[in-house]
Amino acid sequence: MSPMRNTALFLASQTLSLLGTLIVQYAIMWHLVLETGSGVMMTLYIVVGVLPTFLSSIFGGVLADRYDKKLLINLSDGTVGLVSLLFAAFLFAGHESITLLLVAAGIRALGQGVQQPTVAALLPLIVPEEKLLKVNGFNSSLQAGTYIVSPMLGGALMAVVPFGVLFLVDVATALGAICILQFLVRVPAAPRDTSSGGSSYFRDMVDGLRYIRSQRYLLWFIVLATLFALSMSPVSGLSPLQVARNWGPELWRLSAIEIVWAAGMVVGGFLVGLWSPRNRTLSIGISSILTGIGVVLLGLWTSFGPYLACMTVCGIVQIYSQAPSTTLLQERVAPEFLGRVMSVFTMIWSFAIPAGILFFGPLADVVSIDSLMIGCGSVIVVLGALYLFIPVLREVGKPAG
Repeated sequence: MSPMRNTALFLASQTLSLLGTLIVQYAIMWHLVLETGSGVMMTLYIVVGVLPTFLSSIFGGVLADRYDKKLLINLSDGTVGLVSLLFAAFLFAGHESITLLLVAAGIRALGQGVQQPTVAALLPLIVPEEKLLKVNGFNSSLQAGTYIVSPMLGGALMAVVPFGVLFLVDVATALGAICILQFLVRVPAAPRDTSSGGSSYFRDMVDGLRYIRSQRYLLWFIVLATLFALSMSPVSGLSPLQVARNWGPELWRLSAIEIVWAAGMVVGGFLVGLWSPRNRTLSIGISSILTGIGVVLLGLWTSFGPYLACMTVCGIVQIYSQAPSTTLLQERVAPEFLGRVMSVFTMIWSFAIPAGILFFGPLADVVSIDSLMIGCGSVIVVLGALYLFIPVLREVGKPAG
């Protein structure tokens, strides 16, 4: 089997898994809104959807570096599918409970903390190094497209079938993803860190942190990625409120901003596969600067049309940061530590954006969201410039050889 056909099958399995996950995720969120109408309940749902991923990421990277990556991904999908099957059985038996729903959401989130770093660590094993950036870009397009399609499918299904059926859809997609990965995708054995023998999980975690500390570029990447995620949180969490305040709360407007952002990411993923600066850091820095300028403009536009156009462009250019960042780590990090390093970035994105929303949300009732966008966009521009001017980052982004 050719490497690219093998890769295509792997990406298909993960896209199928993500589709089922997102359909249920949206279904749970909408069900809570319709049944409770409670802001406190929605906050609790966000917490149970984020905190387990953050916590399981601590061990997810260690597991990814210790054990068979294909097995870990399938176990994660299988656990999520089993939880969905059990919850569907409870629903069909008439035992509907908000508490059970939140428990199911929390258990499902645990699997993401293992699956995300494991997927990122597995890709370099099956993708030729010269194709990594193109594959990461295409994968970003697939994920963004799934984020467009899944709420449409979820909404359509909720309108015509009982709530429990949506969980059975997740069972079916998880089973399909497992079968594709297990029987069709070939994954070679990964290098493992044997320096510490049969060490404990805690020792492996400490070794991973020591490795990160020994790589100055990784320390910079972690700091800048955290600040970037915090600065992007108003775009992720407050743009619907900004649109409602500035132009009106019509549903089509709120849907439009989500669709054009994801559509921009789909386009960006294809474009980055066609062309990207050879220096990964140059791509990340320029993309971050352009993203920051776009976020500033989101706070300046007085018309909705240019606002949507700006959202689209931001979605496109952000991929020129996201895909090269992932590719650079896959190329530069020692394979036996890659799972642990990727888990750190999973923790950053699972925690920093919700934390930023919790900070900026109350602030948006005191300061205009437009001003927050301008301020955060300016910070992102500075972060992008740092990528270009910090010598160790410029050096690590150069093509190998």
